[in-house]
Amino acid sequence: MSDGSSRRRRVVVTGAAGFIGSHLVDRLLADGCEVIGIDSFEDYYPQALKEANLADARTYDRFTLVTDNLLHLAGGDGEGLVSGLTRLLAGADAVVHLAAQAGVRASWGQSFRVYSDNNVLGTQVVLEACREAEVSKLVYASSSSVYGDTDRLPMVESADCRPVSPYGVTKLAGEHLCRLYQRNHGVPAVSLRFFTVYGPRQRPDMAFNIFLKALLAGRPLEIYGGGNQTRDFTYVSDIVDGLMLAMSGRDGAVYNLGGGSRVTLLEAVRTLESASGCHARILGDRAQAGDVRHTWADLSLANAELGYSPKVSLDEGLRCELAWLRDLPPSP
Repeated sequence: MSDGSSRRRRVVVTGAAGFIGSHLVDRLLADGCEVIGIDSFEDYYPQALKEANLADARTYDRFTLVTDNLLHLAGGDGEGLVSGLTRLLAGADAVVHLAAQAGVRASWGQSFRVYSDNNVLGTQVVLEACREAEVSKLVYASSSSVYGDTDRLPMVESADCRPVSPYGVTKLAGEHLCRLYQRNHGVPAVSLRFFTVYGPRQRPDMAFNIFLKALLAGRPLEIYGGGNQTRDFTYVSDIVDGLMLAMSGRDGAVYNLGGGSRVTLLEAVRTLESASGCHARILGDRAQAGDVRHTWADLSLANAELGYSPKVSLDEGLRCELAWLRDLPPSP
């Protein structure tokens, strides 16, 4: 992260209190950076969990947390000249845009307005502020959901993207916006497609969090779609590695960040059993709208241009997530 001078590097992270954002904030602070975190603490899951994510970060004088919504921050000042978001981004060496409304299954119906506001409009105002503030790099967090269902595996960045969920549509729209602002306004944007991230601080609605809690409580596991669907599971520290590397990535590029292996959901459950020492009782259920059948990241481009190479195995990563869950205080 050193830029060759004595000046401390300044990085802005949106979605700083979330699962991935808080891990990135911790890494940046450990590397000596000044970090400005932005988070609106949306009520998608309990705020207390997000507050706990930032417990270590708050001990640093070099960390500032701004609790606000990006769309609100993007509103003009008294004379409508410079937005509060632009002022926050001014002088930043990098902006990492992780803030988003997450979740494939919840993105249908009336909830879509929340996704379009937070994921599309939210990304547009960040790009506009980056243009005005002339930031050195913007790293945008996209998703493997942009690919949709495809028989072309592993998934390569040059493939046609046909998302099958409203969530995937909004993340792809964010990529298109990054490309437009890079080509037309010179915003130095890089987009990263995350593949099924897991690990400590994982959101409560995500599969491994749900499965591990069920195993520890002796409850059956409900698996949608039969369990033979495959996923490229990526441990959170590998994603953070990719985010750090992408700050020096090629402007306008799109990179996959995956875990380097592909397993069925049932195989993943067996790994959960081994990690927890508990036997899983599985209840099958029908596939959910918007769920893709298979994901598998081709990492050739990220490896060649960024030096990205995942390090954490599924077994090791799940044991770390399990240890974190066991240390959590009981829910009220």
